[in-house]
Amino acid sequence: MSSSTDADEKKKESFNAEAASLLVNNLRATFASGTTRSYEWRASQLKALIKLCDAHEQQIIDALYSDLAKPPLETVAYEIAMFKNSCKAALKELKRWMTSEKVKTSIATFPSTAEIVSEPLGVVLVISAWNYPFLLSLEPVIGAIAAGNALVLKPSEIAPATSSLLAKLLGEYLDNSCTRVVEGAVDETSALLQQKWDKIFYTGNGRVGRIVMAAAAKHLTPVVLELGGKSPVVVDSNIDLKVATRRIIAGKWGCNNGQACVSPDYIITTKDYAPKLVDSLKAELEKFYGKNPLESKDLSRIVNSNHFGRLTKFLDDEKVSGKIVFGGEKDESKLRISPTILLDIPRNSLIMREEIFGPLLPIITVDKLEESFDVINSGTKPLAAYLFTTNNKLKEQFVMNISAGGLVVNDTALHLAVNTLPFGGVGESGVGAYHGKFSFDAFSHKKAVLYRSFLGDAPVRYPPYTNIKMRLLKALVGGGLLGIIRALFGLS
Repeated sequence: MSSSTDADEKKKESFNAEAASLLVNNLRATFASGTTRSYEWRASQLKALIKLCDAHEQQIIDALYSDLAKPPLETVAYEIAMFKNSCKAALKELKRWMTSEKVKTSIATFPSTAEIVSEPLGVVLVISAWNYPFLLSLEPVIGAIAAGNALVLKPSEIAPATSSLLAKLLGEYLDNSCTRVVEGAVDETSALLQQKWDKIFYTGNGRVGRIVMAAAAKHLTPVVLELGGKSPVVVDSNIDLKVATRRIIAGKWGCNNGQACVSPDYIITTKDYAPKLVDSLKAELEKFYGKNPLESKDLSRIVNSNHFGRLTKFLDDEKVSGKIVFGGEKDESKLRISPTILLDIPRNSLIMREEIFGPLLPIITVDKLEESFDVINSGTKPLAAYLFTTNNKLKEQFVMNISAGGLVVNDTALHLAVNTLPFGGVGESGVGAYHGKFSFDAFSHKKAVLYRSFLGDAPVRYPPYTNIKMRLLKALVGGGLLGIIRALFGLS
């Protein structure tokens, strides 16, 4: 047993830039052979991913519990089931996605036909996150495989049990000549980033996102960056308060205890309505997680001591320490922080300047709800923004005035489950998008193809150039039949 462990350690230690280069070269050779281009190969790999989920559901649940104490329901519903649904949707649509798209041509190229061909980019790198370590590792892999690429997956070392399981299962279920998993931390990631890829897909925070983008720029490698931000929730007074409260709780504490990129980061409501909202949140939180939420099995723990310390620092800030109106209990030995509500937080406090990514929920109050737009737009563009209202005019204003990766009206986080919607950020919350067909497109090149015969060869494009040729070419490029007739008669 110990010799096997030693061998694993040596293997990990040996993964440097030279090993990464060899890995990429091997994958490029496989890609060049055409293995990944067929529909049959792509479909077989997607089917294998579904089999992986069916055969190892309990192992996946156990790994996520080890890494995050994630409740089994959240793992099954929000990681395994969502992933399988994405696989099945991709399988159902794959032939259509792969079919070239016929497009119109202009009179300037007559006679001709044209099409857009989706071709794989080549060899791509997926670097995933720790908070949804199964879903966020494999969801981009669906797009990479469906588009016909060879790939390397680098799971997050902060979720080591899931990372190890992914390496084991993908090694067993997928074609290892085309798909590889590299485990490790900063050194291994750095070795991978030194290589030339045809695309890099990164999920995580903005600080590392900048490192990834800088490394990609050296090779002019395109990137998708799935980042985050401070996702606001605007709450009107003309709503079903109980339903709204439950949906806010589901999106905040019911999604990995606030450790989600689309988790509600703060609430904006009016001064008059805030007390009612706070009372409703208190009542529903107690129903869901009991009087001692630190003991609840329905809340994930904080991922590690570093993140626990970061969240504690928010609460210890003198500007907010007296603003806690619910919760605030901590158990550092178990990495547990109870659902915590803070009211009337100063906008210049530390908790309002950084993404929270945890179970703390500040509430900001305004005189008029329309002022919330200015509050949101004064910061960086968030990954998501939420509005609870029955006012149609306010809904329209929200959609028109708030720039975010995605918007949801009268719920939170559910847009993730709609694979006909793109999921991605804008500005500092991300670059590019995926899910459904958008995943396929993210890992494809849209190749323009124009077909012509040897008929209809117009001498007007060849020298010697004359005034009449200039008039005709001008009319042809302009695309108007009337213009061509006028040019022939010298009227233009």
